[in-house]
Amino acid sequence: MTYVLRQPNLSRREFGLLAGTAGLAMGFAPGLTRRALADEAANAAKIIAGKSPDMIVHNAKLGVMETPLALLRKYPHTPKEILFNRLHFPVDGERKWTATTAAPDFKDWTILVDGLVQRSRQVTLADLMTMDQVKRVSVMQCAGNGRSYYAAKSKAPGGQWKHGGMGNIEWEGVPLRPLLDDLKLAASSEAVWLTANGRDDPPEREATDFAKSYHIDDPALDNAILALKMNGEPIPASHGGPVRLIIPGYYGNMNVKYVTNLLLDAAQSPSAFQSKAYRFPNHPVEPGKFTVADYTTSNSRPTYGFQIMSVIFSPLAEDTVKHGTVEIAGVAWNDGTAPITSVEVSTDGGASWRDAMIEKPESPWAWHHWKLPAKLAKGTTDIMCRATDAFGRTQPLDGTARWQPKGYEWNGVDRVTVTVT
Repeated sequence: MTYVLRQPNLSRREFGLLAGTAGLAMGFAPGLTRRALADEAANAAKIIAGKSPDMIVHNAKLGVMETPLALLRKYPHTPKEILFNRLHFPVDGERKWTATTAAPDFKDWTILVDGLVQRSRQVTLADLMTMDQVKRVSVMQCAGNGRSYYAAKSKAPGGQWKHGGMGNIEWEGVPLRPLLDDLKLAASSEAVWLTANGRDDPPEREATDFAKSYHIDDPALDNAILALKMNGEPIPASHGGPVRLIIPGYYGNMNVKYVTNLLLDAAQSPSAFQSKAYRFPNHPVEPGKFTVADYTTSNSRPTYGFQIMSVIFSPLAEDTVKHGTVEIAGVAWNDGTAPITSVEVSTDGGASWRDAMIEKPESPWAWHHWKLPAKLAKGTTDIMCRATDAFGRTQPLDGTARWQPKGYEWNGVDRVTVTVT
């Protein structure tokens, strides 16, 4: 592995670890109606250049949009044109360059590796392109994917995602741990947190920057890469190019876009996106009795690894279904730490379950395609699916039992009601 390293002209840099809560724009106004969503969806390609006009838009200002399942199920690797989009700062002004599926043109891109180290280093995009590359096929999923289903108990604020806030992606880039080792940083024993930050600066000076932290001993970092390609192409600007931190099996917010800084430190970032947002309570909470303001680093955890999940791709509610034998199909996934051992399907409201056939996935973190032939009679049929892995983790029948104020990490049993003719 060859590295061309440059000593920085900068001293240790405090890069965006602002602890304020300003700038936490977390979704669309709850008053949007179905008609408003449809009107905005027609303009998806104008919000993010290159996106399909069929995308479901939740927040035009932030470029937040999800993929209809009828589109998502067509491709083994989700194309950039239909991959869900989630940006945290407005896609205008200085950040207009992020509002496109084209790759950004930053040939002078530099990443500063700094902190509790004897020697800070800079690595350029050109450096990264000369290094050994590996591929990671993994699900990319918004932590709010499925948020709308929590409304059965109490509506959680933010974009009312169904299941289209995900995709199955092939990433390619430089393995993170070997890179840090080869940089010979001589890190202090007190440097137990790695914080990543990117170029997507907040619109106001007093607003919090988007920084995320990971314990340096987290096994997930063993598979992390500084990705340069998405589905064989340079990463689109809207999806974090030219360099994105990819941690397979982790929710999208933990996969920091536009990486410009890696900091080794004794503490995790005080950024509000780490300390207040994208967190899950350690204990069950009830609506109205726990709010975002109540979150602390001691009573909650970040949205790191995926909850186990499965989704029905076919038939969908809008599909034409004729009576007789019908192939029920979909995908399952988890955080990749244990094999998915079964996907069960019910066509009688959960009274009985049958095991589906699971295809071998491309990687532990990728979609696990599954299918099951079933005889469906004329009338209305409720189809359900649930996945289980080798650790015994499975999907709850009532996903609202894990309700929490921001609607993250939904993993309830998936349900589709179809009309059989």
